[in-house]
Amino acid sequence: MSFTDLNLNQFLLNALNEMGFTTPTPIQKKAFSVIMSSKDVVGIAQTGTGKTFAYLLPILRQLKYSEQKHPRVLIVVPTRELVVQVVKDIESLTPYINVRFAGVYGGTNLNKQKQLVYQGQDIIVATPGRLLDLALDGILKLKQIQKLVIDEVDEMMNLGFRAQLITLLDLLPKKRQNILFSATLTKEVNELLHDFFKSPTKIEIAASGSPLDTIYQLAYPVPNFYTKVNFLIHLLQDKDTFKKVLVFVKNKKQANILFEELENATPRIADVIHSNKTQNYRLRSVKNFEMGFFNVLIATDIIARGLDLTNVSHVINFDIPQEPENYIHRIGRTGRAEQEGNAISFFTEEEAEYLAEIEILMNKEINVSDLPNNIEISSKLIDEEMPKITPEIIGKNTTITEPSGPAFHEKKEKNKKVNLGGSYRREIAKKYKKPKTRGQKRK
Repeated sequence: MSFTDLNLNQFLLNALNEMGFTTPTPIQKKAFSVIMSSKDVVGIAQTGTGKTFAYLLPILRQLKYSEQKHPRVLIVVPTRELVVQVVKDIESLTPYINVRFAGVYGGTNLNKQKQLVYQGQDIIVATPGRLLDLALDGILKLKQIQKLVIDEVDEMMNLGFRAQLITLLDLLPKKRQNILFSATLTKEVNELLHDFFKSPTKIEIAASGSPLDTIYQLAYPVPNFYTKVNFLIHLLQDKDTFKKVLVFVKNKKQANILFEELENATPRIADVIHSNKTQNYRLRSVKNFEMGFFNVLIATDIIARGLDLTNVSHVINFDIPQEPENYIHRIGRTGRAEQEGNAISFFTEEEAEYLAEIEILMNKEINVSDLPNNIEISSKLIDEEMPKITPEIIGKNTTITEPSGPAFHEKKEKNKKVNLGGSYRREIAKKYKKPKTRGQKRK
């Protein structure tokens, strides 16, 4: 099937042709007629499968010219980066269509965005917080909304937007089409569907939580943060293999430390983006990464959803996320549009359980290899890795530390068993064994 087989007008076909797109992805093929029928829709497909065009194409096909001031289509996404990306996609699809659209998000001048909305728009793309600011202020009127799209809804739940979403759904007209797209279908998402959707049609390209088949996954046991740094530097020396690398780190502090270490080892190879960076800085960093000015981008999960990157050769999980769904979103940055991709994960002894939970979600095993012998094992620890020391309490009442009295006795041999946590824990221990230390070495 090609795009010409869909019920698209010539204006959209011309735009797709100019972008070099001729064949719809599976989610685009399946979603088109269902969304065109005006039924509520739930689309489940992995990141990188063309979900944005899957809802934009039928919406733009049905959107008729109007001079009314209030928007008719509302698209809600979790991050500022994703707002920018969706607006860019609408712009690329509408060079021959007279449609007004705008993106609004936090962290920018509220008055300028009020003026943008007040001018009159057909489509508004927004993050939940800024959307409610404009709606509750009376600038953004929601009474004419005909179609609501909630994209990456599972990530919105992870970021704590559940209350804002429910408030928004209560403000919207009851008679509307609801379109929800997500890579995973969590318990919270199901609750949202039950409360606010009307018998939605479910479109599932792959089982919720399954990775793209085009991504090769590999994991290495690594004892600590700075040994992970040493291993990453070692991998990145092979520039022919690691051409365009996205490195995920769990928080801003560790992202900054890793960036400094890479900058010291191999200057101007990497950049870093997280929520403390300004919007302009983040957009510029992504653009420079896309243009090949540097080949490594360090990022945190909070901005991962808005990264629409092409030809990423490797995703490296510098740590393992506690939420298994976040792993799916991370590795979905590579192997996009049916291209082959690679995902490499570093895990400590504490993170082994997270990796096992990811396998359960995916229903697929991840290959595990030992750390190469030439990687230097660091004895240097970050604050989070330092052993926890419980301060000794000194007071009048002293604690008896030596056994005394007839009440004390040794346990019988049969009662000295250790609780291993069941077969599940034992299986984890077998596969994700403690990383080799090979002795303590200086960094």
